[in-house]
Amino acid sequence: MFGGVALGAMTVTAMAQEYSFRFQSSDPAGNTNFILQREWADMVKEKSGGMIEVEMLPVETIVAHSETQDAVAAGIIDGHFTDTSYFAGKEPAFGLIANPVGAWSSPQQMFDFMNNGGGNDLMNEMLEPYGLHFIGATTPGLEAFVSKVPLDGVDDLKGLKVRAPEGMVQKVFAAAGAAPVNLPGSEVFTALDKGVIDAADYNTFSTNQAQGLHDIAHHPVFPGFHSMPLIEVSINKTTWDSLPDDMKAALTESVREFAAYQASTVLERDLAAAEEATAGGEVTVHDWADEERARFRSIAKTQWEEAARASSNSQKVYDLLIGYLAANGLLAD
Repeated sequence: MFGGVALGAMTVTAMAQEYSFRFQSSDPAGNTNFILQREWADMVKEKSGGMIEVEMLPVETIVAHSETQDAVAAGIIDGHFTDTSYFAGKEPAFGLIANPVGAWSSPQQMFDFMNNGGGNDLMNEMLEPYGLHFIGATTPGLEAFVSKVPLDGVDDLKGLKVRAPEGMVQKVFAAAGAAPVNLPGSEVFTALDKGVIDAADYNTFSTNQAQGLHDIAHHPVFPGFHSMPLIEVSINKTTWDSLPDDMKAALTESVREFAAYQASTVLERDLAAAEEATAGGEVTVHDWADEERARFRSIAKTQWEEAARASSNSQKVYDLLIGYLAANGLLAD
């Protein structure tokens, strides 16, 4: 009798879990984003009725962060959570859609562009030839801006010595009249403290606060106006095609719900950090008016135009992005 009960329990267990996937993240194990991504795995299990089990792996567990696209296509891992711009060397359009600097003033704008403005379809058009299916986009949120001097709009950027990574971010700030400086993140605090730079593109407000940047840079811009990475959630295309429709729906819904959850969680922490930073009276948070954000976006547009020339897919990204921003009144007149 006991053996029969055990066999029955084993059968139920086997039936309950039909699919077991390994997804590798581009974030390390202790990172807030990775901790949240493990909660996504729980969401998938719940939404699929226990049919899908996802093991989330931190960066470098199986392959390097720059190799996950090939690893997913080859079936070495089943999927990944990663910044799409890591693969711009293969297709320049990945860099443009991953972070069109200045385009977004909130995660919700990007999510609407992806879910309702054609972004998801374009991502699959670009990814599927590489053997991946794009499930959806998330983001840790809009980065804040660290500054030692008051910044209330585009005119205040002129001559500003700002730490900015190479590529699109530097080009956009230079086009806005700033003087970009290329520094690793590890040197930002010292460079601000010694006056080597006036401001820095660095991270979200709560991370900047935790690292003590507001102790020496008292004029942060929050919410930020410049950088917000698109984090893609993709899976092996053959695996995706083999899934029944209800499991595809469960995965798609889980990513959309997770994206909203991640963005709201980070924003909640940022708001708490902003309250903490301003409580002492030394820090003044600057929130740019919509008109100033639109002015910066129009300057950034000149650099998107240049990036669009890199490939036919880059032109598609540019055309779709401009059409969406114009239709939603997000470009300056």
